Amino acid sequence: MDLAEIVRVMRRRWYVLVPGVLLTVALTVGAYLKVPVTYTSQSTVVLLNSKKATVAFDGNPYLSTQIALNGMADSLARNLNSDGAVAHLKSQGATCATAAKLADNAMGPLLWLTATGTDKAAVLATDKLLTTYAAERLDQFQTEQSVTQAAMIRMATIVPPQNPVAQTKTRYEYLALAAVLGLVMSLVATFYVEARFRRPGPRQAGAAAGLGADRTPAGEPDVPRDRAEQPPAAQPGPARQAAVEPPSERSGRSSAVPAARKAPSWSVPSGGLDRDALEVGALEPDPTAPPSVSGSPGAPQAAPETSGPADAAGYDGMSGGDAAGTDAHRFV
Repeated sequence: MDLAEIVRVMRRRWYVLVPGVLLTVALTVGAYLKVPVTYTSQSTVVLLNSKKATVAFDGNPYLSTQIALNGMADSLARNLNSDGAVAHLKSQGATCATAAKLADNAMGPLLWLTATGTDKAAVLATDKLLTTYAAERLDQFQTEQSVTQAAMIRMATIVPPQNPVAQTKTRYEYLALAAVLGLVMSLVATFYVEARFRRPGPRQAGAAAGLGADRTPAGEPDVPRDRAEQPPAAQPGPARQAAVEPPSERSGRSSAVPAARKAPSWSVPSGGLDRDALEVGALEPDPTAPPSVSGSPGAPQAAPETSGPADAAGYDGMSGGDAAGTDAHRFV
């Protein structure tokens, strides 16, 4: 099926395709209106070394970085994603989903604090609460370990909570899925109706008739199709005889013993025998025929003079070997 045939089917079954397309458009518009826009706000914080650890750098925490700060940042992110932290934020008035993770491709202990929701104002407020709560949880960890104030790790906000940004990718994915699904279902329904109501064409009808004609009834001989289609007069001899004669006569004739045939004329000697009376078992010489060689009747005939072995062999084949020659050419 090529593109032209597909277009013809769609035009012929428009009453199935058009409602499907309209339903698809309705589903797409409904998904556009019902699926809300998602907004995201994000802030970035960094963990700094303690005041005591920055004395050698004149109190500059950005000059003193340690690998231990990365481990502390990972521990803090896992704690902020726990169920206890989510429940605490909700008790503080957060209404959106929150997430904390190590910043991608970060060269230091940087954290991304993200809030996601459908209300822009609520998203921004939740992100601010999350940033504040992260600093509080860092201090609580160290206080529980009885860390002095001068040795505590500090937190600084690198990027404050940003204005919420619409995330339209997920929404457009749902819309595209609804549109593709509706079009596919419409096309499937169109071609299904076409297959149910299509009438067989001349070629299909001829092929069906040919399949029925190829079947041979039980009990009939298996005759090739090209011979079966010919009239009996146009078929070869055996096939024509098999087509004309009934099966019963053919079976009776095939089981009969074949009749004896006459001996060929070239095997009979040239003298004294009746060629018309030469049959199997009737090779006796005719008493009324004159002898081929002068002499008294019944006397043995003398062989003529021969000039060589070839003449002698030829004479034996025509006179002395009459009985043996005729016996060799009997046909049964």
